[in-house]
Amino acid sequence: MRSTSDSMWRMVRVSVVTLVALVSTCRAQEYEYLSWKSDSYNGGRSYGKPPQCVDIPDDLRLCHNVGYNQMLLPNLLEHETMAEVKQQASSWVPLVHKSCHPGTQVFLCSLFAPVCLERPIFPCRWLCEAVRDSCTPIMEAFGFPWPEMLTCDKFPQDDVCIAMTQPNATEATKPTGSPICPPCDNEMKTDAMLEHMCASEFAFKAKIKEVKRENMDRKVILQKRRKMVKQGNLNKKELKKLVVYLKNGADCPCQQLDNLENQYLIMGRKVDKQYLLTGIHKWDKSSKEFKKAMKKLKTYKCPAFENVFK
Repeated sequence: MRSTSDSMWRMVRVSVVTLVALVSTCRAQEYEYLSWKSDSYNGGRSYGKPPQCVDIPDDLRLCHNVGYNQMLLPNLLEHETMAEVKQQASSWVPLVHKSCHPGTQVFLCSLFAPVCLERPIFPCRWLCEAVRDSCTPIMEAFGFPWPEMLTCDKFPQDDVCIAMTQPNATEATKPTGSPICPPCDNEMKTDAMLEHMCASEFAFKAKIKEVKRENMDRKVILQKRRKMVKQGNLNKKELKKLVVYLKNGADCPCQQLDNLENQYLIMGRKVDKQYLLTGIHKWDKSSKEFKKAMKKLKTYKCPAFENVFK
């Protein structure tokens, strides 16, 4: 979009994701756009090189189908190279797949792969809050807090910003009923299994002996015989005594924990003093997807989750 007066910018709506995401104008008030060259941009931090409009690569899985084909680099999270963008963005793909909020991809891509406009447009604060409130329980189930870099207070409330729907429509997007527990809500797909594996510190094959409710969690007691698939920092002594917890999973459905006859691929990570269940798949060698995931795991390079969710 070519240069336009500030008053015109305050009134315009710009299509960002086809017929879905909009640059939203809210209350009419004086607004001065932040310049990419200004020291006031993004909390006083400046970039080492000027922004460029570049194609969104196909392997930027988080945003390659977001609805537009080019993005600004550096982006709004201060990633200066495409390699850095892809590495950091890849860790968020599983969250989008969980469909915790319909605006998750729009919100994340407005920061990781901002649409090419003359001036930077941030996501609306209310969109950030809606995504945060819907997705934080999913993230916490895997032991990750909502990261500081996405603190919603940083984003504009009343100015031109990236939106998904009107703010008063967000209530209709909230899921109804009791959703499946996030670690249990998985398809027998190679990519999904690898994503769960990467979000986990360890993984092993085992049968479940007993499942108990403990406060708002479910305590999963395992049978003694276990075959390690991904050891992480677990030693043999810890593995032998290991008990995993389904965080905040006392009331959500988990079909895997209802069937204690099967063997499962159980994934987890240590958070504080607890070992959390982050994924559970039936151990099924008759499944081509399962066998493919187990084979691919040997050479698969996981994104750095711990560097993203800080």
